[in-house]
Amino acid sequence: MEPLTPKQQVMVRVFQKHVDAELAGDMATTMDTMTETPHLTNVPNLLGGVGREGVRNFYKNHLVGKFFPPDVEMIPVSRTVGTDQIADELVIKFTHTAAIDWMLPQVAPTGKKVEVAFVVIVKFENDKIAHEHIYWDQACVLVQLGLLDPKGLPVIGGESARKILNPH
Repeated sequence: MEPLTPKQQVMVRVFQKHVDAELAGDMATTMDTMTETPHLTNVPNLLGGVGREGVRNFYKNHLVGKFFPPDVEMIPVSRTVGTDQIADELVIKFTHTAAIDWMLPQVAPTGKKVEVAFVVIVKFENDKIAHEHIYWDQACVLVQLGLLDPKGLPVIGGESARKILNPH
């Protein structure tokens, strides 16, 4: 594997700063890592925002400082760094003990364990985040929460995340 170019290193640092600020509840730093016209789309439920104010409102009301329940575990699987994008694959595990509005809007905490694979595509322009497209299997999450009966449907629960972590 070839070493990252200086530009790629900047992208990785900016993205890590962005994620750390989200988790810490630091709205100013989160937004400082983004362009003047960013967008964010959570693909399974189409929540997010367009434009600086739209993204800021989404972060303020649904994400920054409200990310996950306290036992969340984020397990990196792979990262691909291109010339202007990062693609992160990870598995996220948590117990649904708190509302997660950005992922499960209008779903009250169930107390159930969840394991789900995520892919985050982050596009950069001039060393700032231009967009985030976030993908996960919402049916897999709903099965684990007992909100979707998998019987007769081509869906599964946490087994998909476990398969990503251990293909055997």
